[in-house]
Amino acid sequence: MLHIKNYINGELVELASKKYIDNIDPSRGKVYSYIPDSDEKDVELAITAAKVAFPAWSVTPKDVRSKYLLKIAALIERDLNKLALAESIDNGKPLKLAKTVDIPRAAANFHFYGTGILHYAAHTHSMEDTAINYTLRQPVGVAGCISPWNLPLYLFTWKIAPALAAGCTVVAKPSEVTPMTAYLLSELCIEAGLPRGVLNIVHGLGGKVGNAIVAHKEVPLISFTGGTKTGAHIASIAAPMFKKLSLELGGKNPNVIFADCDYDNMLHTTIHSSFQNQGQICLCGSRVFVEKSIYDKFKKDFVEQAKKLMVGAPLDDKTKVGAVVSKPHMEKVLNYVELAKQEGGTVLCGGKQANIGGEFSEGYYIEPTIIEGLSYNRRTNQEEIFGPVVTIMPFDTEEEVLMWANSTVYGLASTVWTQDLTKAHRMAQNIHAGIVWINCWLLRDLRTPFGGVKSSGVGREGGFEAFDFFTEPKNVCIKLK
Repeated sequence: MLHIKNYINGELVELASKKYIDNIDPSRGKVYSYIPDSDEKDVELAITAAKVAFPAWSVTPKDVRSKYLLKIAALIERDLNKLALAESIDNGKPLKLAKTVDIPRAAANFHFYGTGILHYAAHTHSMEDTAINYTLRQPVGVAGCISPWNLPLYLFTWKIAPALAAGCTVVAKPSEVTPMTAYLLSELCIEAGLPRGVLNIVHGLGGKVGNAIVAHKEVPLISFTGGTKTGAHIASIAAPMFKKLSLELGGKNPNVIFADCDYDNMLHTTIHSSFQNQGQICLCGSRVFVEKSIYDKFKKDFVEQAKKLMVGAPLDDKTKVGAVVSKPHMEKVLNYVELAKQEGGTVLCGGKQANIGGEFSEGYYIEPTIIEGLSYNRRTNQEEIFGPVVTIMPFDTEEEVLMWANSTVYGLASTVWTQDLTKAHRMAQNIHAGIVWINCWLLRDLRTPFGGVKSSGVGREGGFEAFDFFTEPKNVCIKLK
């Protein structure tokens, strides 16, 4: 059985401690590989390698750094099927989803930043014949990048690629729940000839590896995607050290549907935005608010479409809903369904563990679940569930639904469905979220900053003009006489 290795200083290395953690295939509930149970010593080796590599990498010409990133992008595209299969087994998601979304977007991350760095420019300001001021941006140093389990390679590369493009070196930690694609990325970086120490990947538990990266004095920047509680813990360590910090955290995203929407397009997209990747996307719309005049029709159609979603083995092309990532996570999601019942909610469909039989009988499957009858301020409507569970509610007025939408501590993403352009802009202005999609969902442009407000995080991923891997702008003023 495969023992995954760390990638440190350009090599795949064994753990000196020989301690490993079970890596479980959630579709079968069986161990299928082992990951390193790394500790502070392994992190120290990685940071040392990154620190040694930084002086040369930070001044490597942009076009040379670009070529490395584009080579890695091409290798990801070449190995798309292999990487998608690994992610599907590791994560439990449908293979088709990994092939069409996760792995292509991982390649796109390297390609975008590999080309984008070539066009990044600073600003100059002339004070007529007195002086010239210019803005200097320099790579910040060793970047600590910690990514989650739900979109393993996609979100991992979204941190690594811009850091490398900017001239930083990286010590990265993938989730211990879904380590396989990060391990395969290590192999691709070796094949691409990426210089030693530029990227280091250390596997293991957050309490050991993540804490060691965050607390290390030689890591001036932390980029983390994951749960709000963990983000608060990271901030408590990083903030007193004045580290540059990006936290992309949880969400409890509202989907606001007005009666004047393009109904068929809305229904089709809302099914995806509710249940794609088993609802394990921080951007999924888990609270669906529907204008009262079309609520009954929507409820009937939405439940009907949800029941048609095939819950099945990830490698089956017919599967729409695969396994959730782990047994503890499955139990958490099902506990929220029970909580919803206790709070007075009615389960319209789903609400139970699904057993698809055969070799997958011990897998972690949950039926797509729709719940109605809960007020906006119940725990089920306020806390992040992160599974295939959606609540639906009818609303009367725009003012009412805005209050509901903004009632949680979160503010990551939202979706608004209306053909009224004025209303759309008004809603976008008044919803407290980092992203507002109008008549679409999950449509992304890497040139734009990405992130949330309130308990959904601080800082921004994406783009070069928001949160990035450069130092804060340094103003240089040259007096002319």
